[in-house]
Amino acid sequence: MDQEKNEKPAEYVLGDQPPSPTISDPKAEADVTVSSLDIPNLRQCARERLATEVHSDLHDILADDAVLEYLLDLLPTMTLSEAMKTLTAAEEYHSDDYNFPAKSLEKTRSLLAGEEKYGGSHDSYVLDLLIMATVLKFHSPYPEVRSLCDPMDDPNMPVETIRAYFIGMIWVAIGSFINQLFSNRQPSLTIGSTAIQILLFPCGKLLQRILPDWGITVFGKRHSLNPGKWNNKEQMLATLMVQVGSTSSNFISYVLVMKLDRFFGQKWVNFGYIFLMNFSTQFFGFGLAGVLRRFVVYPSKAIWPSLLPTLMLNRTLLQPEGTHSIHGWTMSRYKFFFIVMFSMMAYYWLPGFIFTALSTFNWMTWIAPANKVLAVITGSNSGLGFNPLATFDWGVISYSAPLAVPFFSQFNQYTGMVVSGLIIIIMYFTNYKWMGYLPVNSTSSYDNTGAKYNASRIINSDLTLNVENYKNYSMPFLSAGYVMIYCTEYVLFTMSWVYIVLAEFKSLKTGFIGFAKSFRRKSRTYESYDDPLCRLMSKYPEVPDWWYVSILIISLIFGIIACEVYPTNTPWWSIIVIILISVFLIFPSAVVFSITGYELGFNDIAIIVAGYMIPEHAIANMVCRVYGWNVDAQADSLIGSQKLGHYSKIPPRAFLRCQLLAVLIQTFITVAANEVLISSFSDLCSSDQSNRFVCPFPNALYTATLVWGVVGPQRIFSQLYPMIKWSFLIGVLIGAPVFYLRLYSMRFFPFIKNFNPIMFLAGMSWWNSGYNLSYFTPGMEVSFIFMYYIRRHYLVWWSKYNFVLSAALSAGVALCAILVFVSLQVTNVEINWWGRTVSSAGVDGGGIGNPAIFTVAEGEKFGPATWN
Repeated sequence: MDQEKNEKPAEYVLGDQPPSPTISDPKAEADVTVSSLDIPNLRQCARERLATEVHSDLHDILADDAVLEYLLDLLPTMTLSEAMKTLTAAEEYHSDDYNFPAKSLEKTRSLLAGEEKYGGSHDSYVLDLLIMATVLKFHSPYPEVRSLCDPMDDPNMPVETIRAYFIGMIWVAIGSFINQLFSNRQPSLTIGSTAIQILLFPCGKLLQRILPDWGITVFGKRHSLNPGKWNNKEQMLATLMVQVGSTSSNFISYVLVMKLDRFFGQKWVNFGYIFLMNFSTQFFGFGLAGVLRRFVVYPSKAIWPSLLPTLMLNRTLLQPEGTHSIHGWTMSRYKFFFIVMFSMMAYYWLPGFIFTALSTFNWMTWIAPANKVLAVITGSNSGLGFNPLATFDWGVISYSAPLAVPFFSQFNQYTGMVVSGLIIIIMYFTNYKWMGYLPVNSTSSYDNTGAKYNASRIINSDLTLNVENYKNYSMPFLSAGYVMIYCTEYVLFTMSWVYIVLAEFKSLKTGFIGFAKSFRRKSRTYESYDDPLCRLMSKYPEVPDWWYVSILIISLIFGIIACEVYPTNTPWWSIIVIILISVFLIFPSAVVFSITGYELGFNDIAIIVAGYMIPEHAIANMVCRVYGWNVDAQADSLIGSQKLGHYSKIPPRAFLRCQLLAVLIQTFITVAANEVLISSFSDLCSSDQSNRFVCPFPNALYTATLVWGVVGPQRIFSQLYPMIKWSFLIGVLIGAPVFYLRLYSMRFFPFIKNFNPIMFLAGMSWWNSGYNLSYFTPGMEVSFIFMYYIRRHYLVWWSKYNFVLSAALSAGVALCAILVFVSLQVTNVEINWWGRTVSSAGVDGGGIGNPAIFTVAEGEKFGPATWN
């Protein structure tokens, strides 16, 4: 036990009253309320006790006067019996919670052990017990959540105002049109939700100043054009609309591949088909997100770390704060945000345009630009990225969200990536499965000469496989990095399901029971969740589960109609199979995402399953693929938005209405943006398109569809890479043993608690074309500094400024990138000097020859002599 825990603070003086009975039984049922009669001046004593080192894990509360006073008001109402029950429930619920502070868990267990084992005076024990129980019952146990989410709510604050909807709709339309239009350009222009969130603020303040207080009364409630001060709930309502509706639509890229003559040239792809599929894929995820809210929104353990900077930005812009000196810092969040944002906007001109070598800082390859081994191991472009100082560009550093994702998640993923990188090196340099003839880390497919696979040579005019041409050409070969991705992803898919069911069985059971009850009788959505946020949200009218189920069914019907009416060669049952698989897998995906900030994607599994179900049909493979990806990605995004609304106390029905409207607007706008794009450029998606609309994703999608949809996984896996298909079974078999082995090992090695096998495997699958360790090493270094060291040693500073820093840096990059794009890149302005060319001058950047370490002579081939 820490010495501080056994000592009373020097300024804490008790009265001379006889001490209360000793609490030696942790399960004592004595219903004793501690008052000033038991401890004189209880409120002041609790405040002083909270400021001691014993409660250093709660010191962030001291920086918020309103929250501190709120908790001190509630503390005397807590009985000792209730405090014990609260701590017992918290210890059980958070015992294996990665995000629950270790000191808080240790202190909770010490308090539950009883007064005698806890040590110190009776009054200090009682105070510590009440302080801990009060925080756990009436606030969040997580400092990151406490820093941006108050335990109080004003249900009378205007939310669904005319001006909030107006601003949200305008920016959804602008954002979705621009993002869709320029998503096929390289470099692309993306107006992210963070940038728009900043622009929403002045728009709201402007309407506050210029709109008159005119209104109408509907059902006894007045709706005014200007209900007063632009508030944080209005800002968040507009932000929620923008977050889900201002992005591009994934399906529109599929439309280009289906419709353009340079790809499949299907003339039947018209507005009707595009709208039906766009509506179906966008709204299916919406309905599924509503069904999943019981599992990954309401549980307090689901903190959704990746969303916290968005919440903090909203709080920074609109909520006042007290002035406290925090390690000598008295600067407000608002001032800090704009100083950092404008500083980053000024700095980003260097790595973003003037000195791009600061972004791709592959300095080791500059030593010997023609050295292939050096390029393979340390290269940032075509290599594995083993480089301790890989970038000075926040746009690259922030790829792994190092100021939002918990350190344990970053560490597990990064460790997994390093381990898999070493395995890739072994496979590559031993030329396993002829991998040495290919780039080490590429998601393209190659033929038996080392050239990119020309799938057009093996298909007939009806998009089916020409078997003779296939036998005379080549089977597809995969890089070492690509094989690693497939193997680890497929182990991860099945293992994560088994592991999460075992680890989160009680939470999943509670969710399923609540979902079933909602259809049998009138039940409260929040009745199974006894945390402060759910108690606050229970005051608002709920959204029945059947509303979300109806959206899900309607969107599925739209998709089936599209596939049955139009010649897609996609059986209706294949869509249902893909959706069932995705729904089956989305439970572990959403749980993992909500706790760790890492999103599992099901894009690849949909391609493979479709390749087996509907072999040699390209369009059908694409349709299945888009459902496999959109169901997961849309659902995860929308579930996260629901958590944002939950944190911000947005009424559930208001949240549903605003996001339904946003997604509907996005559905029409993205279709229109695509039509504008197609009609504007006759050479759209060509490699030499003059305006750089070269369509990188549609081109990659076209090749992948031919390889996996026409050639098919059966031919690829059975002969050359059989280990990939066995990965599914391996995941199923190791899920339970890994779970129980970790659980057993924690008894003897407590540090094992920080090992997360799902995150470890996720890190092993991080490899991708252009993405390697150089994208994650900088993030790991930043995460160690802020999410581990500063969080542990300077918690109050971290709670106030960390997420503001994350939002400000990202906003600065986003706004500067837009300026660079519209002022220089659109007009093709270039600066040719060493700082912009050195990164691409050697083997790593494609400036010198083939990056593969083995080469074949002219006219020779590698691989098996024959193939099926």
